[in-house]
Order: sequence, then structure tokens, then C-alpha cells
Amino acid sequence: MARKLAVIGAGLMGSGIAQVSAVAGWEVTLRDITDAALKRGTDGIKASYDKFVSKGRLTADDASAALARISTTTDLDAAQEADVVVEAVFEKLEVKHEIFRALDKLVRDDAVLASNTSAIPITKIAAVTTRPERVVGTHFFSPVPMMQLCELVRGLKTSDETLATAREFAESVGKTCIVVRRDVAGFVTTRLISALVVEAAKLYESGVASAEDIDLACKLGFGHAMGPLATADLTGVDILLHATENIYAETRDEKFAPPELMRRMVDAGDLGRKRGQGFYQH
Repeated sequence: MARKLAVIGAGLMGSGIAQVSAVAGWEVTLRDITDAALKRGTDGIKASYDKFVSKGRLTADDASAALARISTTTDLDAAQEADVVVEAVFEKLEVKHEIFRALDKLVRDDAVLASNTSAIPITKIAAVTTRPERVVGTHFFSPVPMMQLCELVRGLKTSDETLATAREFAESVGKTCIVVRRDVAGFVTTRLISALVVEAAKLYESGVASAEDIDLACKLGFGHAMGPLATADLTGVDILLHATENIYAETRDEKFAPPELMRRMVDAGDLGRKRGQGFYQH
């Protein structure tokens, strides 16, 4: 019997998680609040499958079968029968609380409730449920079909069984996992990239070096595949701004305080690749 996954949020991350899970044989229900959002998500999945087929990394039959395993809905009740539920909505605690309160009343007692958050402590998300031991972080990376890492995050009350199930799920869809044993804001990866992006943006803002040279220093000096400012453009300047703000609000550590430039870029809509302009023109 096929394992059942519900993904809440059909944006870039949610649709990517749905995509890799369907290829791995999971029966996926993708939920968002509008049909338009669901169409954007499924159109992106289809386009990605087509690209994999054209490159010989997926057969046309396997792509069709995977697509057939994805159903869409605007009804949260569709998560009732899921073995695993992954929330992938906007990075605001109030939004996630609303989702987890509702899921807590809907899903099976043995279901795992996972959040794809990149920075918000899992313990804070789990606190609004009656089952914090069943809540865990499954932080995937963008673009999900290409990136190999999944960061598993233990909340204060996450059980060993829940963590094991989350690992089994992530590994079943082809990911390699690291475990965050202490639930700090930003976990491991977001703390590292946020500190690097914030410092790189400050260097750029103050005229120390160009964006190109800052990124080239990280690539050639540290062996990074992509520089921090190019990473910000790929991820979304707004996404990284929210992440750094979440970490700073929790820690009050100045190395996570985003520079004014990042705020103004977001105000101006210069969000990176998705808008054609960020630290670079795309």
C-alpha cells in the first residue's frame, strides 16, 4: 500500500517536495488556498518532469506515473489520512500556528507533522498542538529536485520515533540528512548562510568590493559552489531577509542583523532571480 503524504503549500518548496515524493512512490496531496496557486505549483512540477525526461534522468512513463500520484485540493481536511504532513507555507509563526492548530484536530494520532521552516524553532511551532512529540522539522533546500540535503530538526519534545520516521521519509525521496539536536533559531544551515549573506551584503553596501568579487572570493578562496550574494538572489532576498530577522529576533546577535540595503531591496521588489533583479541583474 502506497504511503500517503500531504504537502501544505504549493509554492516553490511545497511543489518541489511533492515532486520528489511522487517520483519516489508516495501518494501526494498538494494543498493550497487557491486553485491558481495549485495550478502554478503543478505547472512547475510538469515543467520540471519534462526537463528531467529531456535530459534522460527520468523516463516519460515514470514522469506520467509520478504526476498521476499527485492530487490537488484547497481543502485542509484532505490531510486526514496522511502518514506524513509537511507544512511549507510562508515563514511567519502566526501563519504556521494557524496551520498546525488545524492539522492537530484533523490528522491521525500516528501521523508525523513536519515543518519545512528554515529558521523558526520547531518547539514554538509544536507548542500550539496537543502532540508536540509528533512535530519535527524537515528543512529541504531549493530547488528541491536538485539539492541533496534535508535538515532534520528536533523540537524540545520531538520523540525518537518521530525523528526516525522523518528520516525515513526524507531518505526515501533521495535526500541525505543531518540532525539538529538542539532547537536553535536558524538551525545549522540557515545560521551559517545568514551570517555569510549578512556580512557579504554589508561589505557590498559599504563599497568594500563588488558583488561579483565578493562571490568570487568565496568560490575560489573557500571552494563554495556559489557565492553568498548569488545564493541570496537564487533563494530570494526577501526569504533570506525574513530568515535573518527571525534568527536576530530570537538571538539578538548582531551578526544576524540584516543591513539596511537588504530591507530597501525588498521594499523595491529587487528580490533576486524571481524578479529579474537582486544583487545581480538576471
